[in-house]
This record gives sequence, structure tokens and C-alpha cells, in this order.
Amino acid sequence: MKNIPQILALAVICLAAATTTAAEPTVVFQDDFESGLGRWEILDPATWRLNERDGNKTLEITERQSEYKPPVRSPGHVALVKDLQVGSCEITFRVRSTKDTGNHRDCCVFFGYQDDQHFYYVHAGAKPDPHSGQIMIVNEAPRLALTENTKLTPWDDLWHTVRVTRDIETGKICLFFDDMTTPHMQISDKTFGAGRIGIGSFDDLNEFDDIRVTTTEI
Repeated sequence: MKNIPQILALAVICLAAATTTAAEPTVVFQDDFESGLGRWEILDPATWRLNERDGNKTLEITERQSEYKPPVRSPGHVALVKDLQVGSCEITFRVRSTKDTGNHRDCCVFFGYQDDQHFYYVHAGAKPDPHSGQIMIVNEAPRLALTENTKLTPWDDLWHTVRVTRDIETGKICLFFDDMTTPHMQISDKTFGAGRIGIGSFDDLNEFDDIRVTTTEI
């Protein structure tokens, strides 16, 4: 009986450790394209390709015009991860814009994707306006900006790191562009729950690499 306090203390320590471990992010998807494109569903495969440069493989959009025509006005270049539904998550990747198209030069990140008329996406457009440089929602209608972002996205011809974080409990969605400590834009919205995730562009040319998705829900 003299060991009861020690036993209780040990139980508390173990419980705390288990709680901490459970809160650690789990990698649920990771791809550097070195094994090809088998883990992706590309909605317009004719305008994407697996590219190899200097011994490194990437996923690249090759044409501005897309063969995929969405039912409501929304991005035409969409690559979705197969067999993955996730709620609260962190999506990180590297991206390079391969053509300067002006104010709407962009890349897109898709999440909470239910189907082709119900999803969120971040439009990391060069110059913000109601159709560029915003966190968007598609809900049985043409894409609508949830944010009123005024920050320029500093595109050039170099590689950049993009991260999107989402908490479905609070609805908070954040986009980070190179600076991983201060959000480039953020909003709270709870319209959609867990869904698919993906990458792409509205109608621009991009090269993607090193995709990583983590969650604390498992």
C-alpha cells in the first residue's frame, strides 16, 4: 500500500505522455513524384505531365487552357489525392510558377473537397481582388471569396513553399507563403467538413514538388 502514491504519479505521467503523443501530427500523405503519378486523380490529364529535370521529378501543368470544364466557374487545373479524406490538416508543398501571366498569376490548394460543386480552395493570386488572392468557396455556384485579402503574393520564377492549415472545429483556415509563422491570409468557415485535398491552378502554369499532408485527428 505504501507504493500507491508512486503508482498514481506514474499513471498521471503515462496519461500525460499518451495525450501528448495523440496530439502530435501524423503524416497521412507524402509524395515527391519519384514513383510517378499513381497516387493522384488529375481531372484534366492532357494538360499535366510528370516532369524530370536534373534528376528530380515534379508534377507540372503544361497548358493554360484545360480540358476539364467544371460545372460552375472554378479552377480548371485540379489534381486530387486518391483515397484520402481529411478534416483538420496541414498541407505543405513547394511550387514554382513557370509563366508570368500578370495580376492573376497563381497556384491553388483544394481542401474539404466533396465533389466538383462543393469545396474550398486557396487562390494564391499575385494581385488580390474579389477573384484573385483569396480563400474561396464553391458551393453549387461560381467561386466566392471568403476573405478580403489585400496582400500581394510575391511570385517570381523561383521555388516557393506554400502551407495551408485547417481546423474544422473552429473553422479556421490559413495560408502561409514562404513565411511559415505569419499567415498570408486567413478566415473561419464551417460550411464543409472533411474532404479530399489537392493542388492546381485556375488557369496558369505551375510545377509542384514535395507534397506533405499531416493531421492530428488520427
